[in-house]
Amino acid sequence: MSMNLIFMGLPGAGKGTQSPFIVKKYGIPHISTGDIFRQAMDKGTEMGKRAKKYIDKGDLVPDDVTCGIVKERLSKDDVKKGYILDGFPRTVDQAKALENMTTEMKRPLSAVIYIKVDLPLLIKRLSGRFMCKKCGATYNKLFRMPKVANTCDVCGGHEFFQRSDDKPATVKNRLKVGKKTMKPLLDFYKKRNLLHVVDGHPDIDQTKNMYDVNKEIQNVLDNL
Repeated sequence: MSMNLIFMGLPGAGKGTQSPFIVKKYGIPHISTGDIFRQAMDKGTEMGKRAKKYIDKGDLVPDDVTCGIVKERLSKDDVKKGYILDGFPRTVDQAKALENMTTEMKRPLSAVIYIKVDLPLLIKRLSGRFMCKKCGATYNKLFRMPKVANTCDVCGGHEFFQRSDDKPATVKNRLKVGKKTMKPLLDFYKKRNLLHVVDGHPDIDQTKNMYDVNKEIQNVLDNL
C-alpha cells in the first residue's frame, strides 16, 4: 500500500524534524510547496512559467496554477510508493482540488498528520531564534546555542541579532492567524476520517522526546 500523506502543523511544530524519519522508513519524497514552485520555475514547466508571471508581478498565484504545479510533482515516478505533502493545501478549496486530483491519479490520501503544539511553546521556540551578524548562521536559545558562548560555530563571529519577524509579539500574531486559517482544513479532513492528531509538545531539541513524537506518528501509520 502506498503511503500518501499530508503533514500539517503551525510553524515550529516539528514537521521538518519528523519528515526525514518517514522519508527514510518508507522511501517516499517530502514535497514542500515552496521547493516545487522553485523547481517548476527553474525547469520552465508549463505551470512553472504561469506561476512566474504572477510572482514577478508580486501577485498571489491562483489556486489552479498552484494545484497544477502539485499535480506535475505528483506525476513523477518517485511518488509511486507515496509522498509527504508539506505546505499544501492551505485552504478548503485547495483541499477539494487535491482530493479530486489524487482520486483521478489513483493516489488518494492515506492520512493527514497534524502535529499539535500549543501557542505558548511555539512562541518560545520561534522567538528563541537568533543569527550571526557576520555569516547568517541560525541558532536557538532553546536547543541550538553556539558551542562556545558568544562565538559563531561557522565563522567565529561575536555579534548576533534577532530578525524583527522572530520577535515574540510578531511571532504570536503570525501563529494566531495561522491557527485561525488552519481550523477549516482540520475540520475538512476530520469529516473525511483522514485526520490524525499527534502531540508535538515534547521539546524537539531532546533526542528522546524527538523519537517519542516520531513513535506516535509511526503508530498512526502502522495502523492505517
